[in-house]
Amino acid sequence: MLKPIRSEADYEANLARLEALIDAVPGTPEGDELDILASLIERYEDERFPIEAPTPLAAIRFRMEQQDLSPRDLEPYIGSRARVSEVLSGTRALSIDMIRALNQGLGIPAEVLIRSDPVTQDKVANELSRPAAKKLQAWGLMGAAEAFDAFLARSLGGTPATARLRKTRTERTNAKTDLVALQAWCAAALLRSQSAPVTGRFDKKRIDLDLVRNLAKLSTRDDGLQAAVDQLAGLGVAFVVLPHLPGTHLDGAAMLRSDGVPVIALTLRKDRIDNFWFTLLHELAHVKSHLVSGTQVIFDDLEIGSAEDIEQEADEMARVALIPDELWASFNSGTYVSMAEVFDFARRVEVHPAIVAGRWQQQNRDFRKFSKLLGHGEARQALGGQEFNA
Repeated sequence: MLKPIRSEADYEANLARLEALIDAVPGTPEGDELDILASLIERYEDERFPIEAPTPLAAIRFRMEQQDLSPRDLEPYIGSRARVSEVLSGTRALSIDMIRALNQGLGIPAEVLIRSDPVTQDKVANELSRPAAKKLQAWGLMGAAEAFDAFLARSLGGTPATARLRKTRTERTNAKTDLVALQAWCAAALLRSQSAPVTGRFDKKRIDLDLVRNLAKLSTRDDGLQAAVDQLAGLGVAFVVLPHLPGTHLDGAAMLRSDGVPVIALTLRKDRIDNFWFTLLHELAHVKSHLVSGTQVIFDDLEIGSAEDIEQEADEMARVALIPDELWASFNSGTYVSMAEVFDFARRVEVHPAIVAGRWQQQNRDFRKFSKLLGHGEARQALGGQEFNA
């Protein structure tokens, strides 16, 4: 029976239950329980661990740092060079047109941009929330008395903490995401990757559609998930699984370690076979084509659509590698599809039936049919040694 959260023990127990229900189907008893639990947890966190929203100027500077933007890059959103200078110095308030442009162009939440922003309040919201810090400490990645800046610098191989992972793409993230917790998760994944085996030397030229397609075919094997991880290691790519932190909403990320080794990190927040393979191949596409010296990290919440070229390219490579478009067109004709046909088609294209079922659900917007085929709970089990307990 659901009860209010009154203690830290209640909070931890409800978080564990939330993780277990994360893939519950809406409208079912489990789905209703998930909605109620999320509300209870959010209310408790808001009361016990309030996070002050950044000021508008802090939010703008934070986004500039993440996307490596110069003041000149703000001119399309704010106006002339003089006007940009006035805004960044705190002597000019944002107009409605500026707020609208910054929200639409840079993805800065409007509710942050409309706050009052006197210069005396201009400080970047760079304090890690207590729930996120407790998770990092429980995982053994952050010391109990370690400063957040020191933790970041350690994850970046000694790079000054003021860099703060600035070469980062975050357009495919939830607008309500705690960006500091997101940086902390990235830092934790980089630290975790230091113990991930890497047996080959990375060469992006080796990663072509044929190779990625052969990776997808591993999904048919009982040990397919681990076999894919081993192949990534041979390609010089480190792989880690790390649950998301409170305040973050993401499926995975592609990033570069300080020694130049590319890292693919997944959260497995949707513990399903179909989601694992799509996210893995999506991030591998980023590793091949989009992780360059100007971009250190690319985050992905795959529930959010994106018109960005790099996201569409990564989506396309993952989609085609799993099921070539011409084969899918012959299968998903709009007529009735049975479970037996799903299994037969999966055998013909040499992928796990969960991949076929998941794609059918997405394209037909029917998330009840074939839900038992998606491999709920199987990805974590297959990669149990790769993950810290949530």
